[in-house]
Amino acid sequence: MKKPLVLITAGDPLGIGPEITVRALQNLQVRRSCTPVVIGEPTSLLRAGWTDKLGRLIAVESIKKLPTKHAPSRVGGAVSFQAVKLGIKLSLQHHVPLVTAPISKQSWTLADVPFTGHTELLRHATQSDGLMMFVSEHLRCALVTEHFALAHLPLSKKRVEETALHFCQALKNLGIKTPKIGLCAVNPHAADNGKFGTEENEILRPAIKNLRRKGLKIEGPIASDAAWLAHLKGQYDGLLCTYHDQALLGLKLAAKKPIVHLTAGLPFLRTSPAHGTAFDIAGKKIADPQSMVSAILFAVKKN
Repeated sequence: MKKPLVLITAGDPLGIGPEITVRALQNLQVRRSCTPVVIGEPTSLLRAGWTDKLGRLIAVESIKKLPTKHAPSRVGGAVSFQAVKLGIKLSLQHHVPLVTAPISKQSWTLADVPFTGHTELLRHATQSDGLMMFVSEHLRCALVTEHFALAHLPLSKKRVEETALHFCQALKNLGIKTPKIGLCAVNPHAADNGKFGTEENEILRPAIKNLRRKGLKIEGPIASDAAWLAHLKGQYDGLLCTYHDQALLGLKLAAKKPIVHLTAGLPFLRTSPAHGTAFDIAGKKIADPQSMVSAILFAVKKN
């Protein structure tokens, strides 16, 4: 039986991306599950232990020599951006999943890349409403707002409703027939009826009311601590979080298995490990590849 094709971008060449890519492809379960095609800077991959036995390599060459220091750089940003652009193009052409190793948002900025990160580029390139989601076994969460300062959250009733609808569909695609969603509050104690903020009464509760009219099973707004405890007990199939750290902090503390980051709602499945470039340990061959392994296996299984 022919194994499914999976595209993998190796991330920032100065981060742990090349290392976890190589080590993930050395995993026996990964090798048995798919035919990998890696897109990345070849020098960094060779340093990490790449051989042709691991799969096919589409090399993205750097115009300048890679810096020796493992840190954000213009070169690393340019190379990783080109790799992701090519990965998206090929995934669209061949209808295959894309697994992305971590990039550095700072490196992309240094390289004058006009996108904050993977998700923004994916939305632009595919003209889709990509939803940022995280999964670890029965734990699932999605973000209403992503990479924004708390003082400038672009929270609106429309945004909450649209994200909830996308999240519900994504959960159905994962095999949950009638998802029950918990919507996290923004403020402490869910604002205590307006004492600690207005977002709950002015945005979240009206959005929930409209979503229920459309048939969604959604509850809230729920204080973050209570929401995560309820999700752990199985009261919700997923949590819709209003800002980035509300999702990641709870998930990383609660998850017992590696976390997979996925972008739902694209023309193809995109997954990635749920961590960054880890420049501080890059090149030391001590990075844990398990989240990358899980991202690849998830892409194969759910595609």
